[in-house]
Amino acid sequence: MLDATRSGTATAAPPAAATELAVPASRLPRAGFAGRCARALAHPYARLSLLLVLLAGAAASVLVFQPQRLLTHGWPPQLGGAAAAAVFGVAYGLCTVAFVPRPLLNLAAGALFGSQLGLATSLAGTVLGAGVAFGLGRVLGQDALRPLLRGRWLKAADGQLSRHGFRSMLAARLFPGVPFWAANYCAAVSRMGWWPFLLATAVGSIPNTAAYAVAGARASAPTSPAFLIAMAGIAVPALLGAVVAWRKRHHLRGR
Repeated sequence: MLDATRSGTATAAPPAAATELAVPASRLPRAGFAGRCARALAHPYARLSLLLVLLAGAAASVLVFQPQRLLTHGWPPQLGGAAAAAVFGVAYGLCTVAFVPRPLLNLAAGALFGSQLGLATSLAGTVLGAGVAFGLGRVLGQDALRPLLRGRWLKAADGQLSRHGFRSMLAARLFPGVPFWAANYCAAVSRMGWWPFLLATAVGSIPNTAAYAVAGARASAPTSPAFLIAMAGIAVPALLGAVVAWRKRHHLRGR
């Protein structure tokens, strides 16, 4: 009896073991399109390629929709008040990601909403657009681009942005010669934190944004003191920026 029992147990064991092995195998997820995309995006250069595709698509959409027509055609009549300002702020942020120049958007904001609301809407759109660009660059581009920071100047710029994030970004926003999109993606590749980047963007963008918003609001009266002061607020920082850039270039050539 013992031998028979042991023999029966021995012969019954393999099917049980086979069943135990078959159950987990049946529960394994099948490799589908989502799984292949996840594995592809795990590579840094695949994410960088996706970023370039997104930016190219955004730039192409700007060419199709032509947001600069806001300056000539105005805002859709069915939108007004706070709803129009909110929609414009979101559109402003998306347009900056698509490389639309901020001066054009600031002029449109002033012309559509006046000086004060135009300034508030432009600043909100500026911070939104900077945050979107920073997030895209940080998630999709940082891992692929950081190993390329090998030159002396690139390492110095990366160290400055990483160690002194708020101060560096504040200077970049105040300096009119630094493109908005370039500052966003350079900061994203560095190790700058989110809050210093967004706070410096908001504070540093106030003077230039205010000047363009007032100019857009008073464009119908080009001889008014407010318009002339706004134009001076645009021209003087640009001239100072050009002089500083020329002196730095001359200094580097002299080395």
